[in-house]
Amino acid sequence: MKPVIVITGINGQLGWELKQLSVSLEDKFHFIFTDRATLNIANPNSIAPFFDQIVPNYFINCAAYTAVDKAETEQELALTINGKSVGIIAECCEKHHCKLITISTDYVFDGNGSSPYTVTTPTDPVNYYGYSKLVGEELAQKNNPSSIIIRTSWVYSTHGNNFVQTMLRLMKERDEIKVVSDQVGAPTYAADLAKALIHIVEEDQKGNKHSGIYHYSNTGVISWHDFAMEIRKLADFSTNIIPIPTSAYPTPAKRPAYSVMDLSKTEIDFSINLRNWNDSLRDCFHQLNL
Repeated sequence: MKPVIVITGINGQLGWELKQLSVSLEDKFHFIFTDRATLNIANPNSIAPFFDQIVPNYFINCAAYTAVDKAETEQELALTINGKSVGIIAECCEKHHCKLITISTDYVFDGNGSSPYTVTTPTDPVNYYGYSKLVGEELAQKNNPSSIIIRTSWVYSTHGNNFVQTMLRLMKERDEIKVVSDQVGAPTYAADLAKALIHIVEEDQKGNKHSGIYHYSNTGVISWHDFAMEIRKLADFSTNIIPIPTSAYPTPAKRPAYSVMDLSKTEIDFSINLRNWNDSLRDCFHQLNL
């Protein structure tokens, strides 16, 4: 019998990419994708009955509250989806002997670093979104020590709302745009992360079993302004892109200034070949037929 993999958040960037990837893997795994109608993570009481009905071998939790600025005022909802419900999912996975992989964020760090954050770097979120994701990390590990937590950063895709899609739209509409230049990090192409998640499942199937916190992004260190400049180049636009400091673009939620993560543990434990952000961005453009 093929292992059953439940994947939440099919309408999000990562869930959508996993759905595309699953087509070529249906001979190896039985995939079940959920959305709010089939498993509403915002309703913690719906989680245990779901597990009683569908007993998966792997549970990849891509569902999340990701509206960073709105999380400052919708704190209860953000904490339920990103925190409390992740803890309940972990409990259910423990009960049903199911491997949990859940996605977290670089926003669990304070952003004051100057060298890549390791998995043991102390956490100190600067906004409520980051805090809610940190609660999810802690509950996943407490309720199911075999859980794998994947922190990622600056996720984009051909699908959904993200920085790449926003820049392409603005560059079509305007002759000039302003982009923050004093926040640095590493972009993550969701298609690459989706492949990495399936690779982790395949490694687990082979007996290469791990747990705990891991970091995943594409390699390289850039600013949002650098990212926008490369998008402009690949899209062949002539839009003037003006670098601005964070102070010139105030938002309800504070953003970390430094979001680079150390990826070595992920490379070593799972033998994952990481790609440079520029190569992945070019792949994304190829998928967009640009």
